[in-house]
Amino acid sequence: MNPSPIDRAFRLRENRPVMFLAAGLFVVHMLCNGRYGFHRDELQVLDDARHLAWGYVAYPPLTAFLGRIELLLFGTALDGFRFFSALAQSVAVVLGAAIAGEFGGNGRARLAAAAATAFMPFALLTGSEFMYVSFDFLWWVLLAWLVLRLINTGNPRWWLALGAVIGLGMLTRYTIGFDVAGLVLGVFFTSSRGQLRSSWLWFGVVLSLVIFVPNFVWQMQHDYVYLDFLRHIHERDIRWGRTAGFFRDQFVGNASVFTLPLWLAGLWYVTLGRDGARYRIMAFLYLVPLVLFAATRGRGYYLAPAYPPLLAAGAVAWERWFAGMRPVPAKTMRAAQWLLLVFAGITSAAIALPLAPVNSIGWRISRAAHDNFAEQIGWQELVRRVAEVYRSLPENERARTAILANNYGEAGAIDLYGPALGLPPAISRTNSYWYRGYGNPPPLTVIELGNTAQDEQRSAAKCTSFGGFRNSLGVDNEESASGYEIFVCRDIPPKWKEIWGAEPRFG
Repeated sequence: MNPSPIDRAFRLRENRPVMFLAAGLFVVHMLCNGRYGFHRDELQVLDDARHLAWGYVAYPPLTAFLGRIELLLFGTALDGFRFFSALAQSVAVVLGAAIAGEFGGNGRARLAAAAATAFMPFALLTGSEFMYVSFDFLWWVLLAWLVLRLINTGNPRWWLALGAVIGLGMLTRYTIGFDVAGLVLGVFFTSSRGQLRSSWLWFGVVLSLVIFVPNFVWQMQHDYVYLDFLRHIHERDIRWGRTAGFFRDQFVGNASVFTLPLWLAGLWYVTLGRDGARYRIMAFLYLVPLVLFAATRGRGYYLAPAYPPLLAAGAVAWERWFAGMRPVPAKTMRAAQWLLLVFAGITSAAIALPLAPVNSIGWRISRAAHDNFAEQIGWQELVRRVAEVYRSLPENERARTAILANNYGEAGAIDLYGPALGLPPAISRTNSYWYRGYGNPPPLTVIELGNTAQDEQRSAAKCTSFGGFRNSLGVDNEESASGYEIFVCRDIPPKWKEIWGAEPRFG
């Protein structure tokens, strides 16, 4: 009896190259991930990990929960904090190969699918930072593999696994709902509609809801604050032009431009290819989120998790095409395919891995593509500068002094590095920090961060500037290039309830 595609996909001997690739990727991440510093978004997650809850203003709870585990295992070591992110990307690489196996791909196709997934710029970047996008990426890829397992085995019990993944996905990032919309429409409008008669499908639906309910209850208890956050952030992104490159990012940002022929072939394979009728639901898992993100003016990278299945399908389609050629042309085309994958790996690594020294040519190349590494520079220096200001205050004044941070990066940095310098915890009105309040009794003096002199003129308190902040490496980022100064504010009106406001500030 011939082994099933999934048996072929997970045979260790046949997939040793895939396992080596995934393990090598993990090692590269762990070697590189301590290079710069914490990203401002990571500082927020790190602080939320110390305040576990069933929800947060900016995201669902699972990422903070994983952050808490990493704190217990590794403390605040930077590379340790990024352990699960790196691991998630390596698992996604293995799943990319397994998806190709589900499509009936041989060892060459599976390895090409794994390499194409590993060399996605988005995937490399999300393996370099601890953020919810790292795990959102994994859930999308896992969901695609489970759908193929369901199709190929005909075993409806796979709906339970799908329900669990959807529930975990909703506890990670709500945008997986667009992927679920593709799944729902795919079931209705393809040969999979017979699954609607299976009780296992509905058991899976119930399981996903049970997993998600605690976060939904938290949102109810907090007046669905995420919707207000989402509206604010979305309007900001449109205003700043961050959504303008949505379609461009589908070709050059999510999957490498060098793998464009691969995923386009994959899209053809699941729509018009010889197995199109069997696997057409996979087209829905890509096209429905594409349309929904485009219609709602989402950012380009939101769709990145939908590409590994297309890359896997394309790898299978290409390998079948090669198999129909004479030996010499087939060998030439395979060499060309791998040359493209090598180019994808080199260019993606240059852009998305924390490899280059700060301000080097490699740094500038990466900086032209994104600002993630720039936002990791200078946090410890900023906290040391705040500590100098704090120690300059009279000793009796320090007892009633708070550090007010106007963004979550500043607040997270104060809470991470401040205790060793004798600083009190930060207070902030931004995102979930707002719920933690301003202390009782309220502060009489405030060291305020993240405000410009022009903004401070509107303050009812008497504020003195202690100058701006520039990191010693001269890297332009939000903290060093926005005109922010460090202020000490006294004579604060005794209206802290009004100052704090009725809802969080969103950022």
